[in-house]
Amino acid sequence: MIITYYGKQFMRVQFGDTVLAFNPISKDSKESVSRFGADIALVSLDHPDYAGVESVTYNGKEPFTITGPGEYEVDGVYIKGYAVPTTCDGRERLNIVYIVALEQMTLVYLGALHSGELSQELKEALDEVDVLFVPVGGGEVLPPDEAQKLANKLGARIVIPMDGDEKNMKQFLKEAGAEGVKSVDKATLKKKDIDGKEGEVIVLKKA
Repeated sequence: MIITYYGKQFMRVQFGDTVLAFNPISKDSKESVSRFGADIALVSLDHPDYAGVESVTYNGKEPFTITGPGEYEVDGVYIKGYAVPTTCDGRERLNIVYIVALEQMTLVYLGALHSGELSQELKEALDEVDVLFVPVGGGEVLPPDEAQKLANKLGARIVIPMDGDEKNMKQFLKEAGAEGVKSVDKATLKKKDIDGKEGEVIVLKKA
């Protein structure tokens, strides 16, 4: 599995010939937009920074798009979405937390999560987390200290921070005791490589 980061919360996850896109940036966002074809697009919040499905509808590919809670199976990928209250642009909204099972690994994508307080149902669903994508930007998403506390509470083997500027990312790494971690262009992960790890932080450069 190869993970690439495109800014904000935009993640590309590829395994074999299948490509997943999480929270692709829209052309209506102020952020820069990258384009590629995806097989599955997962959107956690209807906002220009996170819901640019058109950005991953490209080169003959039109992704199966998931924007709400529920259970899905697409091309051998098993996905569960849970609605969690959040705040966006100063008003109450619903953010979708995604749990994705592929290649014998469980990926948890928190999206635009505002609070580390999770429902009992979601806590029970998060019993094993191989790779956790967590926002660290503060403001209307988790601040760095709360992001680290939640990652620790969930017992994530691999933690990938996103949606944070240099200052917030630095604070998150300090909270995680990972100040020496260098950013990398991509993360290549296999189940056998992450078994036994506990809270290892991977910082991805923006592609």
